[in-house]
Amino acid sequence: MASSNFVDYVKLYCRSGNGGPGSAHLRRDKLTAKGGPDGGDGGRGGHIILVGNQQLWTLLHLKYRKHIYADHGQNGSESNRTGAEGQDIILEVPIGTVAKDAETGEIIFEITAHGEEKILVQGGRGGLGNTHFKSSTNQTPRYAQPGEEGSEGWKILELKLLADVGLVGFPNAGKSTLLSVVSAAKPKIADYPFTTLVPNLGIVAYRDNKSFVMADIPGIIEGASEGKGLGVRFLRHIERNSVLLFLVPGDSLEVKKQYNILLNELETYNPELLDKKRILAISKTDLLDNEIINEIEKDLPELPYVFFSSVANQNLDKLKDIIWNEINS
Repeated sequence: MASSNFVDYVKLYCRSGNGGPGSAHLRRDKLTAKGGPDGGDGGRGGHIILVGNQQLWTLLHLKYRKHIYADHGQNGSESNRTGAEGQDIILEVPIGTVAKDAETGEIIFEITAHGEEKILVQGGRGGLGNTHFKSSTNQTPRYAQPGEEGSEGWKILELKLLADVGLVGFPNAGKSTLLSVVSAAKPKIADYPFTTLVPNLGIVAYRDNKSFVMADIPGIIEGASEGKGLGVRFLRHIERNSVLLFLVPGDSLEVKKQYNILLNELETYNPELLDKKRILAISKTDLLDNEIINEIEKDLPELPYVFFSSVANQNLDKLKDIIWNEINS
């Protein structure tokens, strides 16, 4: 996923269609000089609808569509003919897209399945024709309802990546290297902080033709939940992962401290993240000897952990086993 092509936030001005007015027509033909009401209803205004598409991974296709307008419904007409409905606007979005009201910040809905359809902005209802207003005391009503106006306003679409396991760690902890080794993903890798500026997804092959999806989330720094570094821009992607894999480099010699800082940032951002299953993976252990590993082990928190090296291909199968067990437990 190229950084220029990954878009996980768009703001759109949406306007649904107005409903068409009902008809106040009275039946007239060569055999009927004074017929009763036969005005049809107006057509519904067009909706703006979001549809989940599992083939999409980004909101890039909506980045430059700032204004989304649906068509108006048509007028009702004689012979009780209902006006045509305004054409709906269908916007395909990746699974994991959250729709919000831009003014209030309120979540409207989330798209969580392929083919799921939800109305983002509802079109106005068509007005009733005069047929509906006929009564014993008013046999020829000469009025009909106007169509209901559509809605308009700014909407925000945010993408939260759906993955089985999300990599959580400081910049330069080795997340991108791990993803590149265990999957076919090709994230940018370099020896400086914030190499990864967008989330990367990779499908990790497991035993017996099984697989799981791993997400490399851009590095977290202390204070990220308050907007420092890349801030909360990518923390939301962690919300949709089933398992959180905390990656701490073994050469830091402060594994537990780094883990606690990461945990604190997640808790500050969203306390519910602490309910997710957690795994601690200590990377770059090809640089450590057994004595140092034993010292680190004495101070580790109580959760599944593994020492591994992406470069030396050490314990990668063990890491996959632990991840698979946590995903399916």
